[in-house]
Amino acid sequence: MRTLKLGSSGPEVSEVGLGCMGMSSMYGDTDRDESIATIHAALEAGVTLLDTGDFYGQGHNELLINEALRTAPAARREQALISVKFGGQRDPAGAFVGYDASPAAVKNFAAYSLQRLGVDHIDVYRPARLDPKVPVEETVGAIAELVEAGFVRYIGLSEVGAETIRRAAATAPIVDLQIEYSLISRSVEEAILPTTRELGIGITAYGVLSRGLISGHFTRDRKLDARDFRARVPRFQGENLRHNLGLVEALRKIAEQKGVTVAQIAIAWVASRGDDIVPLVGARRRDRLTEALGARDVTLDDFDLAAIERAVPAGAAAGDRYQPSEMAHLDSER
Repeated sequence: MRTLKLGSSGPEVSEVGLGCMGMSSMYGDTDRDESIATIHAALEAGVTLLDTGDFYGQGHNELLINEALRTAPAARREQALISVKFGGQRDPAGAFVGYDASPAAVKNFAAYSLQRLGVDHIDVYRPARLDPKVPVEETVGAIAELVEAGFVRYIGLSEVGAETIRRAAATAPIVDLQIEYSLISRSVEEAILPTTRELGIGITAYGVLSRGLISGHFTRDRKLDARDFRARVPRFQGENLRHNLGLVEALRKIAEQKGVTVAQIAIAWVASRGDDIVPLVGARRRDRLTEALGARDVTLDDFDLAAIERAVPAGAAAGDRYQPSEMAHLDSER
């Protein structure tokens, strides 16, 4: 597994990271044993970056990672770097009820994450969204105090726009921005990516398969569990879904010509955007992980990239990536 430096001031991480959210929530039923086996398989393959959030399954995901690391070989466990998002607030039924990134909340959330993860420090700590009630300088300043105290190693951001990135970076060193980036989610290219590159901030790209939509495995007749949040996402609805799956079929033709899968070519495309970008794959099963990691062996030349651009041009997707109430929380989309 090749490694990349996370921003100009961050750690060396694997060229592909594992997003663990789906192992605990958001997509319906989960399988604890298979989830742990998938984390073990990722570590064995050389994946070092594990991404989670303290609100994924209301703490379940952090406890799952704790168990996976405790039962992994010592050498693999010691190589793991954990990235944690905080700030999302949920009620007992799992519904989001707000965000809190105030300095006191930052330190409170961190204390609970350290306990659930069973670690003495968090490698990268980041607010999940910009809290409109709290200046970003105060949030980042509180994390910087945790860095100084040894409870956090590096500071990251998530789903914020160029102006917010600049303000945060003027407060303390920022190693990366976590943001959705895929063939059908490319708004990051307009102002955000140029800003992070100017400031030496890396990108950890989630949603590289658009939550399975462009994986090549999603079908129009698939019935989503009521607990699966994609059932409410515009891109997965009606004519939007039909249109978007048409883009997938165009991409499939290119993938078949190269002898790879749709998922592999979609992940390889994100990785091709630059060595400052680390794709996070949200595999919940070992077979999906194996397929995703196979993208590392896919080389896209200028001919391939031009063909992909014709098949799925920027702005080609139908529907937003979240429902309207959630889009409103995205500073990155303003």
